[in-house]
Amino acid sequence: MKILHTADWHVGKVLKGRSRLDEHREVLRELVAAARTHDVDAVIVAGDLFDTSAPTPEAQSLVLGALMALRGENRDVVVLAGNHDNAQLLEVYRPVLGKLGLHVVGVFRRPDAGGTLAFTARTGEPVRLAVLPFLSHRYVVRAAEVLTGTAAEHNRDYASRIGELIGALTAGFHGDTVNLVTTHGTLPGGAFGGGEREAQSIFSYYFEPTAFPTTTQYAALGHLHRRQQIPGPCPIWYSGSPLNVDFGEEGNVPGALLVEVSPGRPAVVRELPCSSARRLRTVRGTLEQLEGIDPGDDWLKVVVEEKPRVGLADDVRDLLAGAAVDVMLDEKFRPVPATRRAGTAGRSPRELFRDYLAATGRHDDQVAGLFDRLYDEVTG
Repeated sequence: MKILHTADWHVGKVLKGRSRLDEHREVLRELVAAARTHDVDAVIVAGDLFDTSAPTPEAQSLVLGALMALRGENRDVVVLAGNHDNAQLLEVYRPVLGKLGLHVVGVFRRPDAGGTLAFTARTGEPVRLAVLPFLSHRYVVRAAEVLTGTAAEHNRDYASRIGELIGALTAGFHGDTVNLVTTHGTLPGGAFGGGEREAQSIFSYYFEPTAFPTTTQYAALGHLHRRQQIPGPCPIWYSGSPLNVDFGEEGNVPGALLVEVSPGRPAVVRELPCSSARRLRTVRGTLEQLEGIDPGDDWLKVVVEEKPRVGLADDVRDLLAGAAVDVMLDEKFRPVPATRRAGTAGRSPRELFRDYLAATGRHDDQVAGLFDRLYDEVTG
């Protein structure tokens, strides 16, 4: 059977106030076209369909339309919640989309209650697919335990319990079935794409590749935005995002994965680049040097090597025909050294909270990490 593995759509993402819905529309059309061109039997969307837990009606309409298009020609479509998604919103979709033949998993489910899917591929192979959506550290390691013990112990607890959950979901794997796992999380050794949510990608959210049993023929992961394979007891892949989410990812090649697999054999994986989104590019120089740059259809981050003056950013944007979405001064031209820590202007809440802990003699990495997770959940 053939599988299209995709993840980390982040529909609704804005780039310095610029909507990217049109880009997402074209990217999702590209994925649908790939499913048709390669005549895939199933599609796995391994989390982060949306960029926020409160997606706009436009973003929801775009995602639901794409999922229905991927379902065409009677393909099986499996969707799970990522750390940016609202798991309960996906659970609201679940019964409705289930009637239309889509498998949606927003929260952890027992193997016999939707956590392990059993279906027959269009090509006739029996399939077992274990589905584990993103689970917060607080969910996996109880709140009371987080307040005791060391950070290293919490990390081990999270990894161990994720392993136990995957073990339960994969207990029904057999040699005569296509055995698949999909989840959304961080494996050690994975290369970050650049736009991942920091507090939910740190060591307390890691689990080991050995969590996947050797009976697994393919593990479809989401969360890291760079497409890559992870060494392990079975083929383990991050599909990456189908578009570069922010300027930290401009070196990535966006796309998806085409997977061919049959019972008793490891998967064969082929990379499918996506090219319909606008490229993100960083340029730098004086106004004279910037004048010679052709922005093309790219979004630009511009580092200006000029002394600051009123209207400089507007001049840069005019010069580059509106392609510059982020204009900043080169560090050596800033009136205040970038290393200066006095004051609160431009400081993130994480920095301010750590300063408060240090000033009051209460610095604790565990407390700081808890603040990071709480801040991400509240602002998610």
